[in-house]
Amino acid sequence: MRRIRVLVVEDSLLFREILVRGLSADPEIEVVATAKDPFEARDAIIAHRPDVMTLDVELPKMNGIEFLRKLMPQHPLPVIVISSLSSKVFDALNAGAVDFVAKPVGASGIQIEDFVKNELIEKVKVASVAKVSAKKKTVIQSPVHNEKVANKNLVVAIGASTGGTEAIATVLKEFDTDIPGVVIVQHMPPKFTEMYAQRLDNMCKVRVKEAKTGDVVLPGQVLIAPGGDAHMQLVKVNGNFQVVIKKGPKVNGHCPSVDVLFQSVAEVVKNNAVGIILTGMGGDGAKGLLEMKKAGARTIGQDESTCIVYGMPKVAYEIGAVEYQEKLPEIAKRTYSLLSKM
Repeated sequence: MRRIRVLVVEDSLLFREILVRGLSADPEIEVVATAKDPFEARDAIIAHRPDVMTLDVELPKMNGIEFLRKLMPQHPLPVIVISSLSSKVFDALNAGAVDFVAKPVGASGIQIEDFVKNELIEKVKVASVAKVSAKKKTVIQSPVHNEKVANKNLVVAIGASTGGTEAIATVLKEFDTDIPGVVIVQHMPPKFTEMYAQRLDNMCKVRVKEAKTGDVVLPGQVLIAPGGDAHMQLVKVNGNFQVVIKKGPKVNGHCPSVDVLFQSVAEVVKNNAVGIILTGMGGDGAKGLLEMKKAGARTIGQDESTCIVYGMPKVAYEIGAVEYQEKLPEIAKRTYSLLSKM
């Protein structure tokens, strides 16, 4: 079997060596080159044609984000950004990176090796099958909606993984303040979800915040599940839908899990919901979306051509959970169309 060819771009010699050693220990991965700055990286890309590049954001001579913006039009390839806790990671995703991992700060060599083994290797394998061409911006030609949402006691539930940060932003930017309450699980490391919510809040008409237990699901508001070791579920209290953030084991390898959210929506919201499953590796959310559909909810899946990784929507489609399969720029429009008929 052909191994995944990886280029490691990192200015710290020690960290670079640990990354190379950790990645090379996996039989499916071959580190074909390393670089300490974007200029060395550009030459290595031309010489070695890597399948995946890991990229530090903070680099000498040119930062990783600027490098991505210059690189992707000429040499598009899947990039995993390794970032300390900073909102810059979202600029990197916007510039073309497919995913990111949180850089272990102040960690020992053994802890960094565990980080490579338990997080980075999996991200590299997912990135190797990612479709970078799907990140090209698509202009929406038609108005998103002219339907009115009469029933405000509805819920829109969204789940995503790899490629989801940008996909979710594309959908939310088209939502107006009349949209019913939105709840989202996006697979993401702890602490980054709060920065992601703030970023979306600044760019969207709707209010976006990281969810906490007791938050009421309100029209015009988006609640994003916090990353970490807890799941987000919906409950009904005094006629209102509220979220509960509850610690628990990983489901489908994830915490928070899309399935856990969708299953709770199926149980408490029933047919007054729209479920949306977006780009991501694996099958998290597929069974939950099917439960939502069986409970009478309407369901939408992102189509293959616009997914970075056509995994979660594919599984959902194949088990019959997806009622409408749409290109990413059309999902908001379809959502309003379904909501207007409820």
